Amino acid sequence: MRRALSLRVTLTITVVMLLTAVVAALGFFTHALMERSLLRQADEQLRASSSRAAHYRDSPPPSAADASAPDPLNAPGQGPGTLQALVTSGTVVRGQIIDAKTGNREALSAEDASALKTIAASARPTTVTLSAGKYRVQAVAVSDGQSLVTGLPLAATERSLKNLTIIILGVGGAAVLTGGVLGAVVVRQRLRPLERLADVADDVSRLPLDAGEVRLAARVEDGDARAGTEVGAVGVALNRMLDSVEGALEARQASEMKVRQFVADASHELRNPLAAIRGYSELLAATEQLSEDGFRSLGRVQAQARRMGTLVEDLLLLARLDEGSPVSVTEVDVTRMVLESVNDFRVAAPDHAWRLDLGEEPAVVRADERQVQQALTNLLSNARKHTAPGTEITTGARITPDGEWVVLSVTDNGEGIASDFVPHIFERFTRADQARSGSDGTTGLGLSIVDAVARSHGGSVGVESRPGRTRFEVRLPVR
Repeated sequence: MRRALSLRVTLTITVVMLLTAVVAALGFFTHALMERSLLRQADEQLRASSSRAAHYRDSPPPSAADASAPDPLNAPGQGPGTLQALVTSGTVVRGQIIDAKTGNREALSAEDASALKTIAASARPTTVTLSAGKYRVQAVAVSDGQSLVTGLPLAATERSLKNLTIIILGVGGAAVLTGGVLGAVVVRQRLRPLERLADVADDVSRLPLDAGEVRLAARVEDGDARAGTEVGAVGVALNRMLDSVEGALEARQASEMKVRQFVADASHELRNPLAAIRGYSELLAATEQLSEDGFRSLGRVQAQARRMGTLVEDLLLLARLDEGSPVSVTEVDVTRMVLESVNDFRVAAPDHAWRLDLGEEPAVVRADERQVQQALTNLLSNARKHTAPGTEITTGARITPDGEWVVLSVTDNGEGIASDFVPHIFERFTRADQARSGSDGTTGLGLSIVDAVARSHGGSVGVESRPGRTRFEVRLPVR
């Protein structure tokens, strides 16, 4: 596809094209008018020369002894280069041309005579090309049934037109070049406010508007936000839009803070009742004689209490991460953590094939060990829950070649994740039960905790999935 031209280049090209068209039109009409004027002058001179020759032909003989009519070719007063010929019955019986350099009368060549014999008498002047160049010729009828053809050279006219063409091209080219340069300067000057508006919009587009408290300090300056011009109107509209967006972001942030505070308070308040439920249920199971159905029901109560306790702890951790609570940073050996965690899962889930992919050097980061451990556990648990028995799960920990990042990865060869589900996989309370095989229930917070832990440490988490290969990758900065 062709690259689109900028507005500045487009306007400059348009100005140059318009100037070129105007100069070309002026040059064409000037040349045409000058050519017409010079031909009119040549025709007037031609008529005068033809009239002199015809008048000389019809004048009485100089003496009674000479009864023949004077030869019009000998008419005095004809200028250099003048051509004259007598034509009888379509044949040039006599013709001559006055040499422009010597002034001598030279006979016409056969080719020139052939070109002149077709000139009709009393016709308007016409242009013919002869051996001496272009001539403007005219034929008039004289006595004895002959016609007299008179011609004047157009060399001077052609030189004048050639010089005019050179002048038009030179002056026109200079005008187009000067106009193009000045037009480019003016266009650039007038488009600078629009460029500043684009810079403001670009600065705003780089802000992380998706979450967190955001201040839109960027605004269009007052000089570029005046309603009197088109660009100024755009600046005013952009400032209004930014004001509206900032207000919406502030309202969204306030709403998010209320929700986070509610979740944190609710999670904290629910910990004690849940602990009491678990304690009393265990005491009841140890001290009371219940029927088989009673013990089964009590076991369900204990299981759901444990599940709800896990959910409350996850919500509380997410709330703390969202608030940016300080973390306990220590030297964390991610390689050792991967070895111990994989060994634990080999015992807890022997129906899966657990593999290791570790670097030659230990992967050590400065981070909160408890949070990194929970992120790794959530990834391994996610792979176990949502893959069929016999699936191979490979856990890796490596340092990038630049030594700046530790990459923690969990890869399986299961069925994969549906493509429409991948963009939402790190959202809270998002369950992958319909996307991957498995039967264990989930709260939908495991992967969102992984994402929150990575971001709180200045890292990131990503996922790639296709049938037969799903890979989660957490990048944590070494320092």
